[in-house]
Amino acid sequence: MTSARQALVAFALWSAAARAADSPPRKYDTKTASFAISYHGETSAYRDTSVVVLPGAVVAFNAVGGPPGDYAMKTKDGTLVQKGLRHWQWSAPRIPGTYQLTADGPGEKDGIKVHAFVMVPASAVKNGILNGYRIGAYPAKPLKGNPLYVPPAGFIEVSKGNQDTKVSPHFVLKQFLCKEDTSKQFPKYIVLQERLPLKLEAILERVNARHVKTETLHIMSAYRTPFYNRAIGDVEYSMHQWGSAADIYVDPKDMNRMEDLNRDGRIDVSDSKFLYDEIESWLADKDAQRFQGGMGFYPATGAHPPFVHVDVRGTRARWRG
Repeated sequence: MTSARQALVAFALWSAAARAADSPPRKYDTKTASFAISYHGETSAYRDTSVVVLPGAVVAFNAVGGPPGDYAMKTKDGTLVQKGLRHWQWSAPRIPGTYQLTADGPGEKDGIKVHAFVMVPASAVKNGILNGYRIGAYPAKPLKGNPLYVPPAGFIEVSKGNQDTKVSPHFVLKQFLCKEDTSKQFPKYIVLQERLPLKLEAILERVNARHVKTETLHIMSAYRTPFYNRAIGDVEYSMHQWGSAADIYVDPKDMNRMEDLNRDGRIDVSDSKFLYDEIESWLADKDAQRFQGGMGFYPATGAHPPFVHVDVRGTRARWRG
């Protein structure tokens, strides 16, 4: 083959790759219903959503928006009472575990599954141990008196049977486990703020809107027990300990590496900064203000690829790792 023809072939291949990279991706499915439900100050239209409660706690659910018609809610667990056309009150079971409620709209197959996690009360922790799982000790006093840093009231029990339960359409319970324990022994325990997976879903949608096809985000670190947080030398009041934070990167092929988000042919801190900037742009929207929190971007090390820390502390904080 002549050098001229080789150049033409190379150009054609490059052009095809460029068109493929720049062509619109398949439509991303947010997996939302035509209406939303509100509870605990959150509002979710996702077809899978989660609520976290203590045994016997009472939760008010409301159907919000959506087309006119009949709305219904049902469950086999706990006690559910209808309080109005779109209002229900649920008393959670007294036994910790994973349960389910379903809210149905007027459209055919237009429903929302609410995965309810009834926690094991924190009083069950003895000497930093919960059913053989090492938790450690939370700081004795909340940081500057901030109630965000009061020790959690309970812990979600993660078992072999419930670890793949969806907390939202594109995230499952086991993604939030503390990374210290890589064993296959159960039970394990986590703390999870309901707002965190809702924020991650919004970030995932933003990533897909930027021509990066991925079904989830890689959560490098979410919940950390105080024992593990201290062992790795992180700050005493890390939000990870309260189930409010996640360190994430984009990894469509599940290769434990960050995607080349800015398409410069390299995978480095510029890609975590790219993701950081996309999230920052989204958080500038008025409708996203409830998801405000801390955020920082980090370079790769020998232990991990570039990543972004996000949390739902409710106030803005920014840094570079």
